[in-house]
Amino acid sequence: QLRLVESGGGLVQPGDSLRLSCATSGITFEQGAIAWFRQAPGKEREGVACISKAGSSTTYGDSVTGRTAISGDRARSTVNLTMRNLKVEDTAVYYCAAGPTECWYGLSNPSEFTSWGLGTQVTVSS
Repeated sequence: QLRLVESGGGLVQPGDSLRLSCATSGITFEQGAIAWFRQAPGKEREGVACISKAGSSTTYGDSVTGRTAISGDRARSTVNLTMRNLKVEDTAVYYCAAGPTECWYGLSNPSEFTSWGLGTQVTVSS
């Protein structure tokens, strides 16, 4: 059974950096991707970053490009999201998701991801 558990959220100040982790277990599909999405109150779910299961490609959302990095740790079966220069508008619940899709398509189409974690709150405020 596929399971995704996010951690690392919290309250940070504008300009700070933050690392979120997604612990995965039970992933059986050989291809596909793991991604981070976020959703702020009253807004649609937004793709933040995605990494192919093979780790060979990454894709980033326009609003975080240049200050965000996604990486996979095969030994620990975790996917990490590091964000720098955080802004107030980065405040949201961040979700980890996995699915048999490709990042270039899936990051814009959350329904392609079939398994989701419960999310972790990130609040950026001074």
